[in-house]
Amino acid sequence: MEHYIVCNADEGEPGTFKDRVLLSDFADLVLDGMTIAGYALGGREGLLYLRGEYAYLWEPLQARLAERRRNGLLGDAILGVKGFDFDIRIQLGAGAYICGEESSLLESLEGKPGSPRDRPPFPTERGYLKQPTAIDNVETLVCVARIMEHGAAWFTGFGTPKSSGTKLICVSGDCARPGVYETPFGITVNELLDLVGAPDAAYVQVSGPSGQAVAPKDFGRRIAYEDLSTGGSTMIFGPGRDVLKIALQFAEFFVDESCGWCTPCRVGTTQLKAAMETIVAGRATLADIAATEDLANTVRRMSRCGLGQTAPNPILTTMQNFPELYEARLSPAEFNPRVTLAAALRDAGEVQGREPLTQDVEA
Repeated sequence: MEHYIVCNADEGEPGTFKDRVLLSDFADLVLDGMTIAGYALGGREGLLYLRGEYAYLWEPLQARLAERRRNGLLGDAILGVKGFDFDIRIQLGAGAYICGEESSLLESLEGKPGSPRDRPPFPTERGYLKQPTAIDNVETLVCVARIMEHGAAWFTGFGTPKSSGTKLICVSGDCARPGVYETPFGITVNELLDLVGAPDAAYVQVSGPSGQAVAPKDFGRRIAYEDLSTGGSTMIFGPGRDVLKIALQFAEFFVDESCGWCTPCRVGTTQLKAAMETIVAGRATLADIAATEDLANTVRRMSRCGLGQTAPNPILTTMQNFPELYEARLSPAEFNPRVTLAAALRDAGEVQGREPLTQDVEA
């Protein structure tokens, strides 16, 4: 039975770019981490699944692999240790967001469409080519190399009791100093905003569209697994931004990126987008907003994989943290038809190639 080590470098979450930096400037640490994992698990082959948009990193990474083979850091009998045989190959993705989900990534590695698998069995039991597979992200593998270098006690000296170590946070948006920051777990949102120069932030999206919308009242919360868990993306929005339009843009993103495998995600994300369009246009009633919340909870609960399960988060968390913005968009009418009579007649006239019969209906 073979054991495989897979590095998930399919960095597709909007607002995340830390893996790009690590693969560009610290590639040897990533490859060290994969090699250490191969030794620990008895694997002979590692696969680095590289995001399609990072194709420009292909040649530099191949050059690093070739040099490591020349230096005895990859291949047979690594560093002269008999039986320590391990090598790495790179496979380029095609730009599908869903392939960031580990089982979809495995399907893509095997040359199939990137669709999620049913679990169990989990990849550690039946992963790549139905063999036991360890899948870790780029940052985790870099941490492995650093822990081996400095020791576990050094690593656990950072962070909180439940979230050891440091976290790479990608900061973008309305701030003076965007970029990638390495901070100990447990840093508050307020502390991060001070660090990056965003004193007037009105809204922070933690962990990308699939994460949480954080309002100023919650800027004292900590970035850690036990509080605000994050994959690394932090988007900062100033007071001039329209929170609901941002939520709509995130809803559009999930419609585009859904693989279409399951109905709750395929249909639900489309309906959520349509509902947000109605709300943003100021044509929704309280009943519409309540129905949108119910739909979002259904999509989150019933979807097959993490994409659908997190797709409603921008809507649900903005409803929770910015209810006044939804109330301000409510239609003054109790009933507001989705299609006006004038619009319906106009469409019918275009289909029939003539002017609509009724000309004096309000548009």
